[in-house]
Amino acid sequence: MKTNVWTHGLTNKIKCFNIKGSLLQTIETKSGQNPNDIAVDIDGDILYSDWKTRTVNKVKNGLTEELIRLQGWTPVNLCVTSSGDLLVTMCRDDETQSKVVRYSGSTVKQTIQFDDKGKPLYSGNARLKYITENRNNDVCVADLGAGAVVVVNQDGKLRWRYTGHPSVTKNKPFNPYGITSDSHSHILTADRNNLCIHILLQNGQFLRYIDNCDLENPCGLYVDNNDDLFVSEFYKGNVKKIKFLR
Repeated sequence: MKTNVWTHGLTNKIKCFNIKGSLLQTIETKSGQNPNDIAVDIDGDILYSDWKTRTVNKVKNGLTEELIRLQGWTPVNLCVTSSGDLLVTMCRDDETQSKVVRYSGSTVKQTIQFDDKGKPLYSGNARLKYITENRNNDVCVADLGAGAVVVVNQDGKLRWRYTGHPSVTKNKPFNPYGITSDSHSHILTADRNNLCIHILLQNGQFLRYIDNCDLENPCGLYVDNNDDLFVSEFYKGNVKKIKFLR
């Protein structure tokens, strides 16, 4: 199976490259603004969140259709689950609350916002909250504003929080951006402050760093079906492919 890489940045263009770095396709957002995030659904169609219009849009056969339109909330990051559901992290317009909403098509199936004591699970700001589903169906959010990875089970119950690992060399505040998981249910998250990637066990225990690949401002992460890791570097605009399993 050929691996193609979809990317986005601070323009209105969403670009697809092959593994050699050749540009295959370009999609432009309908609003002309840069998307907050992109995802590929189980049919291979592109989804993107648009902060300007507060919508999540689907691009199929070159045509853009509106999938979700929010009022009072802005869609931030996206994840398509193994069952085909769409997870969306979103922020209230006054930046006091954030939540994760699970959709089937355009229909809300679940909202994840508070723990058992009624306290917010996520920081209430508009900063990025990348999201992924682990192989055990846990929902994992890299909450940049809180400096934490927040993991709930598929019922939305808090399992654990990870706020970094003490290290002599990684002494800046934990700054989680992209998040993904591999076939062993390890969770990987990019730490832009410390120029590395943290690998965690599914119970939240720190396993090790990836810090030997000369990463500069690692941001977006994705692990493919071969357990190869793709890392985007924010300022350089590079995507690096890393074999990380030992």
